[in-house]
Amino acid sequence: MKVRYSCPGCQTSNLVEPSTEEWRCGCGHVKHWIATDSSDKPIKNCVACGCSQLYRQKNFPQWLGLSLLAIACSAFFILQVMYQPQLAWIILLGSAAVDLVFYLIVGDVIVCYRCHARHYGLPKQKSYDPFELPVAEKYRQERIRRELAGKS
Repeated sequence: MKVRYSCPGCQTSNLVEPSTEEWRCGCGHVKHWIATDSSDKPIKNCVACGCSQLYRQKNFPQWLGLSLLAIACSAFFILQVMYQPQLAWIILLGSAAVDLVFYLIVGDVIVCYRCHARHYGLPKQKSYDPFELPVAEKYRQERIRRELAGKS
């Protein structure tokens, strides 16, 4: 298993294999990992912060997916205005087919709500729930309260 983790000291994103008990960032920050068994069972807690609330998402950049969708919709609209409906529908349906292929090929990644650590290389299992906005909002508000308390 590998974890993409943002260092709290310098905010740099690092892809780390938490096989050792501690990891040292280039800025000098030391991270102690939470121990997990390396079996085929799903993880119960985040190895970076220990949070028990994790969610599953596709390991694909959302900005790229939305950009492809925006380009396809724009091309559809422009071609419809230019009285090319067949080509417009070909582009729109073609982009949907490409999206389906990406969805089937790209694997899942497990993400922590609290620290946003991304856990790669876990066995394919559907035991994790998808993203839930109320849970994410709870941790966002918690993060804001900690930041405001630190400034006081």
